[in-house]
Amino acid sequence: MFSTVKGLVESNNFTSLPPIYVFPKKPEDSMLSTAETVPIIDFSLLTSANDPDQRCKAIQDLGNACRDWGFFVLINHGVPEELRDEILRASCSFFELAEEEKREFAGNQVLDPIRCGSSFNVKVDKSFYWRDYLKLHVHPSFNAPNKPPGFSEVLQEYSEKTREVADELMKGVSKSLGLEADYILKRMNVESGSQLLVINLYPPCPQPEIAMGLPPHTDHGLLTLLIQNELCGLQVQHHGKWIPVNPHPNSFLVNLGDHMEILTNGEYKSVVHRAMVNKKATRISIGTAHGPSFETTVSPAPELVSESHPPAFRGIKYSEYLELQQKYQLETKSCLDRVRISTSEINNY
Repeated sequence: MFSTVKGLVESNNFTSLPPIYVFPKKPEDSMLSTAETVPIIDFSLLTSANDPDQRCKAIQDLGNACRDWGFFVLINHGVPEELRDEILRASCSFFELAEEEKREFAGNQVLDPIRCGSSFNVKVDKSFYWRDYLKLHVHPSFNAPNKPPGFSEVLQEYSEKTREVADELMKGVSKSLGLEADYILKRMNVESGSQLLVINLYPPCPQPEIAMGLPPHTDHGLLTLLIQNELCGLQVQHHGKWIPVNPHPNSFLVNLGDHMEILTNGEYKSVVHRAMVNKKATRISIGTAHGPSFETTVSPAPELVSESHPPAFRGIKYSEYLELQQKYQLETKSCLDRVRISTSEINNY
């Protein structure tokens, strides 16, 4: 059996999915809505030093997006479009490597600096997902494959640029919560924090209606910045319905992660999202997940805990949360729910 979906597609001229890739779906999975508009945040206004009123309004808009959606489109972010195009091209070139070459970077453990594989975790997945991936820990130490030529250099530049954007966003989130701008950065040790770069490849699928690129899930960490090629496939869950996301040109798709929900004591939610596949062409997406340092224990911020809002989550070390996530299938907020404090525990607060 081929180790990647891309290898499977290229090995056979098949018209139906192997049974292991058939994803069981629920009635609510088909509840789509195109009527709602995803929030748009203008990064240039959020960081403007020239107009305090505009900046205050942008911070308020950011807070509303985090509270109501856990997701937004980020425009005017300052990352060069040429760099975004270059990393998409370079990522495609990596997946064009021979299967044997990609296996050199397979990795075994969640904290391995480089991991290349398929599905999510083939050891526990009951159905395999129509997705190949490359996962790289790019901060606090930078790790990348040594092939194809020039790939590592592009990855490093892109990682640095997105980290700058993420830091500014976290300052805005802190301000929107009524906290000091550097609150999240300092409390979460973001300067030495984790940045995980994930490249997802979704090859054309002969039966997309019964397959899944990635199932409904939330991300670990504080927030994720995502770009993709011209093919759409991301859907976010809002008020029980799935919203297809059609991003603006040269924008980032930003979603909050589980650790932002823990830190804000549930004030801001990590958003459930999924990746759909198509039969026409290959979709590729690149996400950078920004989180605390591995040794940081994440618990609700004391400033956001009160008698009327008791702590909703137990503290957990970030590295332990990553390992916990790898033990189970991806399923909505199943991992976050394992550190959620029960109602009876809250009543005893």
